[in-house]
Amino acid sequence: MYAALWRLLPGPWWVRVIILLVLAVAVLYGLFFYAFPWVSTIIDPQDVSIR
Repeated sequence: MYAALWRLLPGPWWVRVIILLVLAVAVLYGLFFYAFPWVSTIIDPQDVSIR
């Protein structure tokens, strides 16, 4: 998967690294500010039950 992504990106290796870093930051931003708060409204970590 990573090799295919590396081959699809344009430019020399240093441009590819910059693009991948920007994509990683964008994914992490989306997770921390949108996905994780939405999931925390659904799942309550304090509500633990042992069966």
